[in-house]
Amino acid sequence: MRILARELQDHIDGTVLVQGWIHKKRLLGGLSFINIRDRSGLTQIVIQDKDEIEKLRGMQIGTVLAVTGKVIEEPRAPGGAELHDATIEVMVPVTEEPAIEIDKPIDHKPDNQDTLFDNRVLNIRNLQEQKIFKIRAKLNRYIREFLNEKEFVEIQTPKILAGATEGGAEVFKLDYFGQEGTLAQSPQFYKQIMVGAFERVYEIAPAFRAEPSMTTRHTSEVTMLDIEMGFIESHNDVLNMVQDMVYSVLTRVYKEHGESLKSLNAPELVLKSEFPRFTVAEVHELYSKANNDDTRDEKDLIPAEERWICEYAKKESGCEAVFVTEFPIEAMKFYHMVSPNGRTVMWADLLFRGLELATCPQREHNYEKLVKQMEAAGINPNHPGYKYYLQAFKAGLPPHGGCGFGVDRLVQKTIGLNSVKEAIIFPRDMNRLAP
Repeated sequence: MRILARELQDHIDGTVLVQGWIHKKRLLGGLSFINIRDRSGLTQIVIQDKDEIEKLRGMQIGTVLAVTGKVIEEPRAPGGAELHDATIEVMVPVTEEPAIEIDKPIDHKPDNQDTLFDNRVLNIRNLQEQKIFKIRAKLNRYIREFLNEKEFVEIQTPKILAGATEGGAEVFKLDYFGQEGTLAQSPQFYKQIMVGAFERVYEIAPAFRAEPSMTTRHTSEVTMLDIEMGFIESHNDVLNMVQDMVYSVLTRVYKEHGESLKSLNAPELVLKSEFPRFTVAEVHELYSKANNDDTRDEKDLIPAEERWICEYAKKESGCEAVFVTEFPIEAMKFYHMVSPNGRTVMWADLLFRGLELATCPQREHNYEKLVKQMEAAGINPNHPGYKYYLQAFKAGLPPHGGCGFGVDRLVQKTIGLNSVKEAIIFPRDMNRLAP
């Protein structure tokens, strides 16, 4: 029966079978060593028999092996044990030399991005590179566990739509059996509709943005966490739920995967259970006073302000996650709720380590007000594309709100990667459709 690398210590002096890929080899004649990689790590194998060594002649990194041998305790070996008296079976030979050395550090410098992604099929076999995506998987898992515990229902919504959810030109259009369809920018309408059934819903799924952008912050296909919750008493209910989720997920991943994060040179986590909150106007004022750059006429934050306010909060409050609230009414979407003052919107952005992770608004749940806001935004409420969305409001939706949360950005900032693309196994941008 096959055992994994991590189980080797449990079989000292026993004979076992391991299977995996050649990760590294040193064929020295009389005494040779190979490392075999499986899903749990590396097994070091010492080979002395000339006939067994001969089986490896011409075999390159990536060759799939089955090796039977005796487990010997060896503190210098990965996991503290290694195999001796090995008998080798070549299950799948690889004779072509690989394009990159997967046992060496993978270069993440900006000018090496194309090489990184062109060789993704191979470099994802690098143990350090795998840690990025294992941490990503854990973050997704912890998000789900938190929301499930809070009685959210996970849903899956369509990604082929009849029209753009939020209007605008930044959509991918496609021919849908003779009709024009678009790829979903977000599940905005569907998650609001589902509040009328489940009260609390969430989805982790792709969204598509035809943004002609090549920044470190944007890709054409993103993974979004979308949350919607009903029967809220105020906008604070939404912010508190997102805050508690982020605090729980980040502190847990740093506690349970600290060694992996440290090996990836992730920054130390500086976080409190209650995130500082600043209005947009306050950020503009603070930033303008501290820097030779007057941003007080901006309706949104500029990237430099996002970076600055997180550093400010980290220094002054001991927390590198912040909420920025009270966006001006000029920036609103038609489904946002207007603040009682009539000048701002019940909308906040969550920033972490200088980057916006999420938008967290309260929605307008009153049918008549929603229709008026659509008309004011130049949207025809009688358009067939809004029929079913508005039907949910006619049938009764409670006060509700939620967030659109960038999973890729969360991974990037948790680990401290230079670009959001590095947090995606196979990223898509203006120039990349493969692999």
